[in-house]
Amino acid sequence: MNFIADENIDQAIITKLRSVGHIILSIGEMDVGISDEEVLEIANHQGAVLLTSDKDFGELVFRDHRYTFGIVLIRLFGISAENKANKVHGVIKQHGAELVNSFTVLSLDSIRIRPRLF
Repeated sequence: MNFIADENIDQAIITKLRSVGHIILSIGEMDVGISDEEVLEIANHQGAVLLTSDKDFGELVFRDHRYTFGIVLIRLFGISAENKANKVHGVIKQHGAELVNSFTVLSLDSIRIRPRLF
């Protein structure tokens, strides 16, 4: 599966997903400081699910009706980067196909997958 990691994603998550065979382009390694709109455009152009911890992407998708190939909003606070990486990997392993064309919120105690309706 292909992913774009927003610049706010822990390197441990990127490293873990790469180690299990996922293709991950990292905004932090490519073009730090670009706008959310540009990040979303890159993800869509690449046919990749966007991994981010920036809630502003919810506004782009639901308020502004911007197209997304898929977004995973990572809200994992208070745990180590390694535990975050393992949690994200587990969700992708279990729900991978569901993440496409959806807006997913991943928190410590839940995962909400909301299909894009427009």
